[in-house]
Amino acid sequence: MHIRSFVLLFLLTGPVFLPGSGVVMAQQTRQIEILHAESIEFNKAIDPNTQRLLGNVVFKHQEVTMNCDSAWFYASTNSLDAFGHIHIRQSDTLNLYGDLLRYEGNTRMARMRNNVRLIDNQTVLTTNSLDFDLKNSVGFYTGKGKITNKDNVLESERGYYFTRSKNFHFSRDVLITNPDYTIRSDTMRYNTVSRIAYFHGPTKIASDSNTIYCENGWYDTQFDKAQFNKNAFLSSGKQWITGDSLYYDRRIGFGKALANVTVYDSVQKVMLKGQYGEYTERPQNALLTDSALFIQISGQDSMFVHADTLRSVEDTVAQTKMLFAYYKVKIYKSDMQAKCDSLTYSTSDSTFRMYGAPVLWSDENQLTASFVEIRTRENRPYRIDLYQTAFIASREDSSKFNQIRGKNMIGHIDENGKLYRIDVTGNGQSVYYTKDGPTIVGVNSAESTDMVIYLKDRKVQRITLLTKPSGTLYPPDQAPQEDLVLKGFSWLEQFRPRTKDDIFFW
Repeated sequence: MHIRSFVLLFLLTGPVFLPGSGVVMAQQTRQIEILHAESIEFNKAIDPNTQRLLGNVVFKHQEVTMNCDSAWFYASTNSLDAFGHIHIRQSDTLNLYGDLLRYEGNTRMARMRNNVRLIDNQTVLTTNSLDFDLKNSVGFYTGKGKITNKDNVLESERGYYFTRSKNFHFSRDVLITNPDYTIRSDTMRYNTVSRIAYFHGPTKIASDSNTIYCENGWYDTQFDKAQFNKNAFLSSGKQWITGDSLYYDRRIGFGKALANVTVYDSVQKVMLKGQYGEYTERPQNALLTDSALFIQISGQDSMFVHADTLRSVEDTVAQTKMLFAYYKVKIYKSDMQAKCDSLTYSTSDSTFRMYGAPVLWSDENQLTASFVEIRTRENRPYRIDLYQTAFIASREDSSKFNQIRGKNMIGHIDENGKLYRIDVTGNGQSVYYTKDGPTIVGVNSAESTDMVIYLKDRKVQRITLLTKPSGTLYPPDQAPQEDLVLKGFSWLEQFRPRTKDDIFFW
């Protein structure tokens, strides 16, 4: 039979009486319509409700039209099998293509197989197996699918597409390929309108400039902005930053981190920590606040520096970095501790510079001055320079203190971190108690323009007066009181950090 148009429309209407209920309900089943076929074949003796349609076949079911080369239509079950060049159209934007189709009209479920392609506006999904719920506008694929949306190509083993909300839900080996980066994830949701990807599992984002890892968060692929949560990690060259929550703007190379923030420089072997941090990639600058901590890593004996704010600034021309620490700075190292108002550290000369009433403690010695420099080599202090009213003191007993005062001083530190020599230049003065074993036998009050102090076993061993020396040795109980305390002396032991945790208490 050759026809130009053949329509089958079965309606089951009329009242249906449910026994014992007394309620009347109307039930209507909307049948699939055959709009066109070049020929229709059926065998009434075998199954009068099954037709074979050949040549340019067109079906319609509610708002959906379906084209194919040939089909079997089953009127009794309101379903069909279609073959060759299948095209399903729903609304003005959604088109579904494939080679094989099983469509169930009562549930409105389309099961498309082989060379499947779904096009929704500027989004294209390709796969070999797609089940599409036309009633709820939801598609599901297994066996790998590929989505193209603008500059993004998304691939996964399994996925759902919700055409009304324009959301894809992916699982198993999810991959987004963009000209500038790739995103790999275990589970992901992607919106084709906003082009935002939401991560719900281990995720890695890799580009030429950095690598990012997280286990929860989102990435705006249109504007290159992102929020990473749960074990968030950003690596850029020889540096990386971590935090419980990490915001990132790729276009300007800016990151912001909250809670348990760490910035690490593997070249300089330094680490910045805090509860709030900011980071820029070009140049590589960082800002840390809230329990901010700077760690200069040196084997088993690192240096810990705390301040209200830590700022690392890169000089891209000189390829050096500066650390600025302010305010309420405290330093802890097993063999040296310090405090001051603010501090800088330069990688160009590996020197710490302390400002604002700096105090250092080395073993039993307290060092103070108006301005202090700590010079390091291979992340170990080897020299301390004290400028303007330099002062060194150590306790002899509860009321007696050895004291050395001068205009400037240089302290020399051995490879074990021990202060072994101090050079005093200008206006040198000293008060030094001499002992015979544990007993104090005298007190030496001396002056010299320049002097050298030698230390051994953490105590002053001897003092050499170099220029215009003068001095008096008193019996321990006969020294004038005014000669026992040098001008400017102040014992500051109560501020000394005894552990690295003490640096957080001012």
